Parts: sequence; C-alpha cells; structure tokens
Amino acid sequence: MRTALSGLTTRGRCLLAAGFAAGVCAAVLNERDLLRVAAFVIALPLLAAWLATRARVGLHAARYLAPSRVPVGAAAEVKLDLRSTGRLPTGGLMLEDTVPYALGARPRFLVERLPRNTPTSLRYPLKPVMRGIQQVGPLMARITDPFGLAEFDRELAGRSRLVVVPRVVRLAGLPGGSGMGAGDDGSVRLRAGQGEDDAVVRPYRQGDDLRKVHWRSTARRDELMVRVEERPWRGGTTVLLDHRVHAHRGSGPTASLEWAISFAASICLHLHHFGHQVRLVSEDGRVLAGGSSDGGHSDHVVLDSLAALQGSHRRELNGGVDPGAGQEVIAVLGGLSPSSAEELVRYRPRGTRSLAVLLDVNAWAGGIDNSAPEPEDARRLLGGAGWGVAIAKPSASMQQVWQELCASAGTRGPSFRSEVG
Repeated sequence: MRTALSGLTTRGRCLLAAGFAAGVCAAVLNERDLLRVAAFVIALPLLAAWLATRARVGLHAARYLAPSRVPVGAAAEVKLDLRSTGRLPTGGLMLEDTVPYALGARPRFLVERLPRNTPTSLRYPLKPVMRGIQQVGPLMARITDPFGLAEFDRELAGRSRLVVVPRVVRLAGLPGGSGMGAGDDGSVRLRAGQGEDDAVVRPYRQGDDLRKVHWRSTARRDELMVRVEERPWRGGTTVLLDHRVHAHRGSGPTASLEWAISFAASICLHLHHFGHQVRLVSEDGRVLAGGSSDGGHSDHVVLDSLAALQGSHRRELNGGVDPGAGQEVIAVLGGLSPSSAEELVRYRPRGTRSLAVLLDVNAWAGGIDNSAPEPEDARRLLGGAGWGVAIAKPSASMQQVWQELCASAGTRGPSFRSEVG
C-alpha cells in the first residue's frame, strides 16, 4: 500500500485528502449520503494507484541496434519491443529512451493502450555526429491511469553499446618507392631473389650526401639531383597519429583532432586494401592497432581502437625512440613545434622512408590563435631531413592532402591505382 500511495500525483493526493475531509464531515453531521461520496472519493485514487502498479509489474521491453557499429554521419536504427504480461491491459504509457547528445534528440513515445501478451514494436533513428563508444539507454517508462491520479516510473531496458567509428574517406594512389608503391611486401621480393634496383632520384636537399649526386639526371634536368637508395619494405608501414590535445584546435566534430583521426583511419584502410601490413601507433610509440595480438589485418580493429581514442595530455613528442621501429612511417601530426620536429628527425633513420602530414591547426582555430605553431617551420626541418611533407587545411579535402603527400614522395598520385589495382 505504501508503494501505491507513493505513486499518487498531486491531483490524486488532493482527491484523497478531500475524501478524508468529507468523511470527517459526514461523521460529524451524521450524513450517510456524504459518507458514501467520501468513500467513493477515497477509493478512486487508491484504485487508480493499484491498477497502475499492476500494469508496471507486467511490463517488459528489449532494445535492438541495427547496426551496432556505425561510422560518423551514417544512420542507425533502434527497435524497441514492448510486451505486457499483466492481467489487465496497460494504458497511458509514456516511454523515453536515454540517448547521448552526440546521437541525436531523446525520443519519446506515448502508448495509449498496450494489449496483454501482444508485442508492440517502436523504432527511431540515430545519426551520430561524434565518434566514441556510446551508451543508449536506459529505457524509462512512465505509467499513468486514465484520470491522471497516479503515475510510476520504471526502467524497462538497460543500456546498449553503440560503437561510432571515425569517418573513412576513400583515397586513390600510393606513395611510390620502397614497398608501398610496389603493391606487395618487400620481404617477398627479397626471398624471391629478384634483386631489383630500388634506387630513385630526387632534387637535392640541404644535408644530403654529395657523394650520392646522380650526375646523369643532374645534366638532363639542369638541377642538382641525388640518388636515394630505398630500402625494400620489410615490416610494413607505421601510421603515426598525433592525438595530443595541446597540438590540436577546435571542438566537436569539426576539431582538427577529429580530422586527424579520420585521415589516419583512411590511410590504414587504404593500405590494407592493397594487402600491406599496417601498424597504427600514437605519438609516444604506443601501439593502437596492428600489433602481433591482432595480426594487423582487421579494419574493425583499427576503427574500434580509434573510436575509443581520447586526447593525450603530452605537450611534446619526446618518445626517445624511433616511432616507426625501423618501418616506413606516415605521420599525421597536429601543431608541431621545432623541438618536436627535431625529436622526430633525431630518432628517425635518414635512409628510411618517412612521410608527414602537418595540420595547420591555426586555420582550424579560425586564424585567431597566435600560440599555434606554424606548419612551415616544421616543414622546413622535416623536409631538410629527407621527409616528404604535406600541409593540411580544413578547406582541403583528404584526397587533396593525400595527393600532395604522394607528390612529395615522388609518385604519380591517383593514376597509380590502375597500375596496382
């Protein structure tokens, strides 16, 4: 009885108090008709509360997500199956499912009548705007009687897990030279004993060994060219993702960090498409995906690891080791200070292929953040050490940035797809 009385609304409590007052007056005045009215007024809210309690006990619900993992910007659907096992039909049922703001508005449903043992399905869409491991639920039900005298809240379904992975852009072309442009693993070529010449020539950069000047190309192009002995691709490619909060600007879906994560995911899946072994690491060398435990072949492993990735609070790149562990590196970097750029150069072997995308984070901040490092400063330092560098701005598409990166590696860009595909 105490549980039933706790569910009375203000209207029900007032009606119950009026009934008791009428009963007292009927006893004082010895009015039997007034006593009958008082008994009816008292019984009505109690009966309404009892019926609402019975309906509350017999309610069951289940939630289904289709699909359970979805990229940012894509649509998902939630299905709610309701069933009443009580002896009486349920009416006046208000449902509200808890949905994070990043998935859309919180849905509400009003079920006027829920027949006994007859399933009822409700559906609503989700369109996530932010990656992450999102929790949908719990599903709360507010049960009321037709007169609005009693209402009860009950949790019908718990939480469901929705994995929102980064948006992936389809890229075209591969950086040439070494193993990536060949479309196969360099270790296979070494075992086959083909002994092909992996040398390429490129324009002279400050710091290059003058003994490697390629005089025939220099005479033909009237520009100082150097011979670069490319190492065959032995261990795959390492994609380095800089997710330091200090190195990025902006907030929400348009932040530079979200762009960098999406671009890193696109690179990993693009290289997987051509059969390459890809290892995804953070700026401190921590392996996010592609280690020996997962084999590095599953796109789901890469996307799921990036879906749960949070910003790092490191301020500089001071790993003290080669982040690529001897492999070729494609680095997606935020605002890079000269000291961090020198750190990459110091521990990265000059003869190993190294590519970098530098985000112009000041452009993501609207050009008003004077504390953001200038990407040109880091570009000069990395380029002087033999890195291929491209600068990303929010106005440029990921494919345009990828083309610039391919060009910095001395490739033919997207036309290469027809040769390797």
